[in-house]
Amino acid sequence: MKELEKTKRISIASTLFILIILIAVLSYKRPKHLYKANSKITLEKMISNDYFVSLDEINNPDYVLIDVRSQFEFEKGHLENALNIYAPEILSDDNTAVFEELKEKNKTAILYGKNPNDVNAPFMLLYQLGYDNLKILTVENSYNENKLITKNTEIEKSVADVNAFIAESIKKASINSDKEVVVKKVVKKVITVKKKKKAPAEGGC
Repeated sequence: MKELEKTKRISIASTLFILIILIAVLSYKRPKHLYKANSKITLEKMISNDYFVSLDEINNPDYVLIDVRSQFEFEKGHLENALNIYAPEILSDDNTAVFEELKEKNKTAILYGKNPNDVNAPFMLLYQLGYDNLKILTVENSYNENKLITKNTEIEKSVADVNAFIAESIKKASINSDKEVVVKKVVKKVITVKKKKKAPAEGGC
């Protein structure tokens, strides 16, 4: 009788376990956005291509301007024919569909904001998600009597050759990953010190 009850308990436990696994598999949702380029690949491409566009170069039929500022800023003034995709909402379903469509049509998305720094984070995020049809518009936007003033700005150039430094770092990382790391065991030499015997106390009362 006890053996029968034990068998029943095991069967119930096994059935519950299988049900939990099935529920977990059925309820699993694949993430909408997956990284298609790691940081190494991104850096390699970034140092081999020019991703900056000036105001004088935007009259290109293959370019689509994307304003990453808020809707309020966009409505105050924006570049002609620009689309407004607010940076914090850049991965929403509607906005993702826009970038997918641009990529399918071989159009280049030109991102701009208040200044080039505003665009760095959205640019890097989209690039790593596989949207390599991107460029940054090097402009500064300001207002004068509620009128938008857009002017070209120069990207600060480092005195050091950053591209060469990144390329060298990638090269070293690749070499080091192929090498085996050898750890040497350091054996400490233990020196024993003999304790001196205390001399017996002399004299007495």
